[in-house]
Amino acid sequence: MSNECPLSQFSMLDPSVQSRPFDFYSSLHSNGPVYRMPETGAYVVGGYDELCAVLRDTETFSSDIGDSYFQLQGEEGSKLYKSLLQAHGWDHVKTLQRTDPPLHSRYRRLVDRVFSTQTVKALTPHIEETSNKLIDRFVERGECEFVSEFALPLPGFIIAQQLGLDTDHLPTLKRWADALIESASRQMSLDELRKTAQTEVEMQHYLAEVFEDRRRTPRNDLISRLVNERVDGDDSLTMHELQNVMHQLISGGFDTTTSALAHGIWLMIRYPDQLAKLRANPKLLRKFIDEALRFEGPVHGLMRRATRNVEIGGTMIPAGAHVIVRYGAANHDPRKFNCPQAFDIERVNASQSLAFGSGVHFCVGRLLAKQELESAFAILLSRLDNITLARPLPEPPHHPSLFLHSLKELPIRFDIIH
Repeated sequence: MSNECPLSQFSMLDPSVQSRPFDFYSSLHSNGPVYRMPETGAYVVGGYDELCAVLRDTETFSSDIGDSYFQLQGEEGSKLYKSLLQAHGWDHVKTLQRTDPPLHSRYRRLVDRVFSTQTVKALTPHIEETSNKLIDRFVERGECEFVSEFALPLPGFIIAQQLGLDTDHLPTLKRWADALIESASRQMSLDELRKTAQTEVEMQHYLAEVFEDRRRTPRNDLISRLVNERVDGDDSLTMHELQNVMHQLISGGFDTTTSALAHGIWLMIRYPDQLAKLRANPKLLRKFIDEALRFEGPVHGLMRRATRNVEIGGTMIPAGAHVIVRYGAANHDPRKFNCPQAFDIERVNASQSLAFGSGVHFCVGRLLAKQELESAFAILLSRLDNITLARPLPEPPHHPSLFLHSLKELPIRFDIIH
């Protein structure tokens, strides 16, 4: 056991630890790859090899987590949220990310077609055009709030267009996305849970109208495919299934790429030597993106459920236990990544990080996300120079979340490259 930084000094529910988890990860790796959270009883798997084994074994570590989604809210909070959905909207059912093979394949085949290599290649000119238009809005000011003025609207516009939602209502879509992830991210009061459930119900009724419109008049968008297509002769998706597939696509599509874009710029500011390497050799851009995703990935963890007693990393995990697959910790495992707390865009194995997960639940939108990052950073670096923080970031700089890693804001100043 390491006496230098005992795990008892950290709480994964502490917003400051969530924002800067790297000392905790270092202690976790010193003490063992599996850690049982005293606050919740969940088992955190943080070793790279151990986590890869967990992600491959969908029979033992199920994505069908049941009420674990509301684990942080306790029994009373969980019952309140579900009762509001049941009374006024549509309750959560298991789809896509929350299912295991073979059922998972039914949903995955529907969405994989939209995020294919061919689709992303065809979208690339539009991603580049949108990036330039967003920069045009603020470039002459010499400063901007990067999250709200670029990192959010770029992936927001793209995912909304692919889904078939109105891009004029992007702030509303973002408000819905925030509500969808909040109850799984932090402990909330009953009043907060009630308001969050009401927001989800608002979204559900809006989507129900969209589903009916696309059923009557299909368009070339993902919602039309979800509503009208059948996979391998199966019945079309029910309203409950449609609501929950969209729950996952909206919550995932609006937060993760936004976080990756913002962290990429913040890393350029924090590590000017690495930025200098990148400017001197633009061919390093993909390696920069891989290292940024390893170093400050947007998703630091997700939940699984153990279906049997199983030993991982010398720790016995009992059947029924909640298991947090901690991608952020695995990406800082010194057994896999040499000097993991160094940001190095020439790292030879950064592309092997688990930023997009692994196994059957490998991120469905990874190709689109990486293209958005590559196009955006290339254009930003061609138009902005001497990027600095316009003011200190709030403390802690990230939104509180057990699983996600999102900056609250990123105010920057810059010089224009003519």
